[in-house]
Amino acid sequence: MEVSPDTLEWRDAYKLLIGSILPRPIAFVTTIDEKGIANAAPFSFFTAICADPMLICFSPMRKGSDGAKKDTLINIEKTNQFVINIVSEEMAQQMNDCAVEFAPDVDELVVTGLTKEPSLMVKVPRIKESLVHLECELYQVLDFGDKAGSGSLVIGKVLNIHVEDELFHNGRINTEKLQPIGRMAGNTYTNPLGKTFDIIRK
Repeated sequence: MEVSPDTLEWRDAYKLLIGSILPRPIAFVTTIDEKGIANAAPFSFFTAICADPMLICFSPMRKGSDGAKKDTLINIEKTNQFVINIVSEEMAQQMNDCAVEFAPDVDELVVTGLTKEPSLMVKVPRIKESLVHLECELYQVLDFGDKAGSGSLVIGKVLNIHVEDELFHNGRINTEKLQPIGRMAGNTYTNPLGKTFDIIRK
C-alpha cells in the first residue's frame, strides 16, 4: 500500500506517524509563565541533536481543537527556559494526567501531586519524582504552520544535567535503575525490557 500524505486529513496522518515511529522517548517538559505559574506537559516527538553544543529538541503540535499554540510553547517563547524531566515507569500515571488540556493558570504539578524542586541554572522547577533532568535555555524555535495538525520544533541548549546519584556510575546512566518509558501508538507505553502497558488518557 502506498499513502500520499497530501491526501490525508491531519489526524489520519498523525496516526500513521505515531504507529510507525516507535517507541518514542517522552520529554516531560516543565515551564513557567510570566507570573511564575508552572506548567508540565509530555511530548513524545523528542530526541537529541548533538553533544557539543549539547542540544536537544521536541515538537509541540498545535492544539487539535483550534490550532492555537500550547501553553508549553507560549511559556518557552516568553521566558526562554524549560526543563526536560525524563519519565520513569513509576511516574507514568502522573505524566499521563498532565497531558490533559488544563487552563493556562492551572499548575499541573499541584493538580497531579508531583513535587517541584528548584533547578540549578534556570528559574523553571524540575520534577523531583523524575530521576534525570535536563535544564535548558531556548536555542531556536522553528514554526511549521499555524493550524491544527501543524507544529513547531523547539531546540534547547542543555545548561545543566541532574542525575540521581544511584543511577550514575563511571560517566554512564544505569538504564535498569532509571526504567524510562517510551510511547507506542494509542494509549500504549513500553519500557526497555519490552513490557507494554496501557494508560487511558482522561
